Amino acid sequence: MTKFERTGLTRRALLGRAVAAGALTVTGVGFIAAPNAAWALEVSVITPAQMATLLQVARDIYPHDQVPDQFYAVAVKGYDAEDRKELVATGIAELDAAAKAQGHADYVSIGWEEDRVKVLQAIESSVFFQTVRAGLVTGLYNQKEVWPIFGYEGESFSQGGYIDRGFDDINWL
Repeated sequence: MTKFERTGLTRRALLGRAVAAGALTVTGVGFIAAPNAAWALEVSVITPAQMATLLQVARDIYPHDQVPDQFYAVAVKGYDAEDRKELVATGIAELDAAAKAQGHADYVSIGWEEDRVKVLQAIESSVFFQTVRAGLVTGLYNQKEVWPIFGYEGESFSQGGYIDRGFDDINWL
């Protein structure tokens, strides 16, 4: 009999509750797991809490409900580096301070996207925000796996260009 079964909670029930929560789980040192998906992210330089904050920031800067968290994780993974450690630490401290100024415990604990966006607007001129925002443009949208979600078929040159591949398909006119 496992510890969970003694308390009346099976592994299946525990996993079901975690999936229902739909949030990232920070477990152990340097490891972030998504209970509602089959991916995880290991960090070595920044803390798991900082990475979880970066994931939330990325989702709030470029919100796409149809894009799974794993693509945002790939986009912000580059911030887990020695040369970015100070930028991330000071940026998240500034973000949390802005959240506290608006009456919240910290950025990640803010429940409503609208409230998180207000906090981001308070720091949007900072180096941290501008660096993360600019990095997301290529970090998120240059992932070929994300293109079909947006209906983008990729570059056209290797396939003869757009002229002969639906350039003039204007069915909405």
